[in-house]
Amino acid sequence: MKKVAFYTLGCKLNFSETSTIGRLFEEKGYQKVEFTEQPDIFIINTCSVTDNADKKCKKIVKEAQKINKEAFVAIIGCYAQLKPQEIVAIPGVDAVLGAAEKFRLVELLDGFQKKAEPQVFASDIEKATTFNTSYSINDRTRTFLKVQDGCNYNCAFCTIPLARGESRSDSIENILKTAREIATTDVKEIVITGVNTGDFGIQEGRRKERFIDLVKALDEIEGIERFRISSVEPNLLSDDIIEFVAQSKRFVPHFHIPLQSGSNKILKAMYRRYQHELYAERVAKIKELMPHACIGVDVIVGFPGETHEDFLETYHFLNDLEISYLHVFPYSERANTKAIELEGVVPIKTRQERTRQLISLSEKKKRYFYEAHLGTQATVLFEEDVKEGYMEGFTENYIRVVAKYDPLLINELKKVQLSAINNEGLVEVEEVQEYITH
Repeated sequence: MKKVAFYTLGCKLNFSETSTIGRLFEEKGYQKVEFTEQPDIFIINTCSVTDNADKKCKKIVKEAQKINKEAFVAIIGCYAQLKPQEIVAIPGVDAVLGAAEKFRLVELLDGFQKKAEPQVFASDIEKATTFNTSYSINDRTRTFLKVQDGCNYNCAFCTIPLARGESRSDSIENILKTAREIATTDVKEIVITGVNTGDFGIQEGRRKERFIDLVKALDEIEGIERFRISSVEPNLLSDDIIEFVAQSKRFVPHFHIPLQSGSNKILKAMYRRYQHELYAERVAKIKELMPHACIGVDVIVGFPGETHEDFLETYHFLNDLEISYLHVFPYSERANTKAIELEGVVPIKTRQERTRQLISLSEKKKRYFYEAHLGTQATVLFEEDVKEGYMEGFTENYIRVVAKYDPLLINELKKVQLSAINNEGLVEVEEVQEYITH
């Protein structure tokens, strides 16, 4: 029995796909092992959102070679679709599979025998039209369920449409079937994920269903305690979605909404489909209906043409918003994007400094959000990761909690009181009550 190990770079979507591909291997009689357990095959699922992600791929290949020089190394994911010829030049790589081929790798690389030259299976992205149902299981306490893939937006900084193809979705009927399967595995929380999740509903090139209808249908699924929406574009996060989540049985009060810039000038240059006024309205609506909701924000700094004044506009806009944390990305030049042709390149040092300032703002926002909830009760789903006698988990509204290790708590929902913030910025709990039973 050949042993196969996986390494995943990038987003929740990649984790869901890696897990699904892992099950395809197990169905064919391969043994799934940890990366360090001398596998015969390494599958590396790559990201290519930033230039740094490409470098990470090369580093993982190098580590795989150290563990087993004779192992077969296959690269899949966004980087594989965008730059297959660049990847086959990496010493140790045996095969590269693009977006349309990655779910067929067991079939295409039958036996995983090394050849004299690396093999490339990467069609043009237009061939990636199939939706492959994917979800992660047994990897983490929460499951990532892919409901949508690809993107029809053409943001100036982004390569994802080139790496994943046009927007396409699973059907609500099929997603409900998958969610019911997941419910039989004792998973308590499903994270709904996609490339452009709010654009859910396009099948065979035309819109057949809506995201709000998916959300309403999932809310009725028995056996799953929580659903969490991973990320929704502000122009797609409609009032009816916010209003439904506010009164739903299972969807938690946590929204992650990409902003990218607080400057309307920069938003226009990025080809984003909204202005900052709309974003502020979405945040206000969430906080009006769910004052305790957690709101995360993606921001890109140093986009071409971003002046000091533009950055300050973004900083002050975010500072004034009732948000809970930021994911900050310094702008990264990507081949075949519109942004690479723009004038007004921002120096790397300036990008780094602006990144630091927004990370500092994020830490303040998160601290303020956590402090506002001290003394209140919440329900925590405890994770399996145990560090130095302590375990962590998340509340419904995404506050990270730490508690003394108790094996009975793993993958359990427990009512706690949030008491204090420790030196690591995690919330300690006390007055732990009885387990919740359903």
